[in-house]
Amino acid sequence: MPDAASRPRRLRRTARAAAPAVVLALALAACSGGGGDAQDDATPRTGGTLVYATGDAEPTCLDPHVGGNYPQALISTQYLEPLVGRDADGTILPWLATQWTTSDDGLTWDFTLADDVTFTDGTPFDAEAVKANIEHLQDPDTGSSTGYLAVQKVESVEVVDATHARFHLSAPDSALLESLSQQWTAMQSPAGIARGTDANCAAPVGTGPFVVESWTPQQQVELVRNEDYVPHDPQAEHEGAAYLERIVWRFIPDAATRYAALRSGEVQVIDNPQPDTIAQADAGGDVAHLDAPRPGSVNRIELNSAQPPFDDVRVREAFVRAADVDPGIETLFAGTATRSYSPLSSVEPVAYSDPDLFGTDTDRAAELLDEAGWTERDADGYRTRDGERLTVRFPVSTNQSVAAEQSLFEQIQANAKTVGFDVVLTPLDLSAWYGALGAHEYEAVSAPYTKVGPDVLRILYHSDGTVPAPSGYFANHAGVTDPELDALLDEASATADADQRADLYQQAQQRVLEGYYILPLYDQQNHFLTRGVTGVRTLDTVATPTFLDARLAS
Repeated sequence: MPDAASRPRRLRRTARAAAPAVVLALALAACSGGGGDAQDDATPRTGGTLVYATGDAEPTCLDPHVGGNYPQALISTQYLEPLVGRDADGTILPWLATQWTTSDDGLTWDFTLADDVTFTDGTPFDAEAVKANIEHLQDPDTGSSTGYLAVQKVESVEVVDATHARFHLSAPDSALLESLSQQWTAMQSPAGIARGTDANCAAPVGTGPFVVESWTPQQQVELVRNEDYVPHDPQAEHEGAAYLERIVWRFIPDAATRYAALRSGEVQVIDNPQPDTIAQADAGGDVAHLDAPRPGSVNRIELNSAQPPFDDVRVREAFVRAADVDPGIETLFAGTATRSYSPLSSVEPVAYSDPDLFGTDTDRAAELLDEAGWTERDADGYRTRDGERLTVRFPVSTNQSVAAEQSLFEQIQANAKTVGFDVVLTPLDLSAWYGALGAHEYEAVSAPYTKVGPDVLRILYHSDGTVPAPSGYFANHAGVTDPELDALLDEASATADADQRADLYQQAQQRVLEGYYILPLYDQQNHFLTRGVTGVRTLDTVATPTFLDARLAS
């Protein structure tokens, strides 16, 4: 078996000193429009309680194995740790696993585990724990989606000895290490899991720098410092336990209220700020801005090709040509979002763009609709065919789309009407939104999906993705069933050759774009504003914040 160090750089085990993280923290401060400098004038102190206010939906379960959405990743980063990490250029880093090897056929992976780690309930972290976690993710009763899909090719985990776990795969998986770096596959205490879903959802037990103390639904989660914590994060800036004694994780849906709480000193960190407040932070002052675009896919509108009217590529292209999103992005996001023409985030090295496919052209849109048979107009100006209106149902998750994005969708609605589309926007809370998708009651949807690496293309556009995971969630909302695309994604998943993999993913992206299955918008927005705290950084896995190095200003 070749050692991980002999593999292409993307998959190589790399030991890093703390310096890169220090440089990153300084760079973030320098880019914060003076906010970092203002906070650096105050002497950071050890101890105290940091208050974080999130605008994301409150999780229904604090265990990210269950379901697997981004709000779970945000908070679980504080108490659960992954087997491996990743740096900004995509290099896989050791974490709870210190090294790894793979067989020539890619079907067997051997992981060497750190031997000095204990879960906060006293259970040892060992190969038995790794086996229990993978089995928990794959158990249909867990109701996993993101984690389940990430380890779908792991057939079994063999316990070689306490510090060696052997993964047996059903097929080669070039994205395995990327998948294992995510919060949705992070390690939990087997004893904690054994308590049952309800107890584990309320307070998962991990190896991280903080411990879940209590959860008051619709208000907050309280986390306390893990006094025995030994950092395994290779980018940590200090040894030992966190500086902070506690974190209060508050749920404040309204963006203006969150920002007011930050300005008043009631909270020290907020997420999902409005574009105007981001611009203010960048302009200077005592508020610092951390911009951490998520990896994997971009924010995009997916067009449901599995049912009319978007089962016709001409209608999909017509919608895209009429949407005219550029002016809205420029004005509504106040320069905080850059238009994308790719299925993949700009932080993914293999992202492929083709702007020519997405130019606004209402004349061409009208021609395409005529060709597709939508030639008549009703009294309201909408196109019809055989007496049926050209209707596009568009459910909008108010928990996941910020106000600026919801306004952008309203502009798209108005622009599409000029060529005859009746776009019906329906604001829904997260639960009802999932229900609409599960019932296929949509023709267009903006459905964020975060996964480390370009393998997200397989999750989102392979025909297998039309089949629901045990949670009931399916990721291929565009309803793509393209055998040639499937073949490209399967081959990319099977190859360990970085250059070949990149070429295959470029071809796959071209098919997605040229098929007009999606309308790319911009990177998934991950903005954090901080005030009165230093040392906040984000992980280069799924761009979630970590407060291991954070200290309150005195």
